[in-house]
Amino acid sequence: QVQLVESGGGLVQSGGSLKLSCVASRVGFIIDVMGWYRQAPWKQRELVATISTADRTNIADSVVGRFFISADYSKNTVNLQMNNLKADDTATYYCHALARRYGRYQQLNYWGQGTQVTVSS
Repeated sequence: QVQLVESGGGLVQSGGSLKLSCVASRVGFIIDVMGWYRQAPWKQRELVATISTADRTNIADSVVGRFFISADYSKNTVNLQMNNLKADDTATYYCHALARRYGRYQQLNYWGQGTQVTVSS
């Protein structure tokens, strides 16, 4: 199983910064990709940023140049540095991992419980 625990959410004023962190615990699994998604009220969950073990990143257009993702796969951690936050960034942010069992190819999705980020205008 893979378990993800997020930290770092909170309330911040527009233009401010926050850093989200996620730590994964895994038993019998290899994690291939970690990242962050977010879901605002009455909206679908959307990708924010992901980073693979090969250091390939995928960043949403809406946050390019403001959000920066980093990971340390030796420690199973992923961080999201969020700068110049806007009211539209208000959402619950979920840590995500794409992982597979040792010796298997099928990748499975794992989610954290989410951390709230609220940006006041």
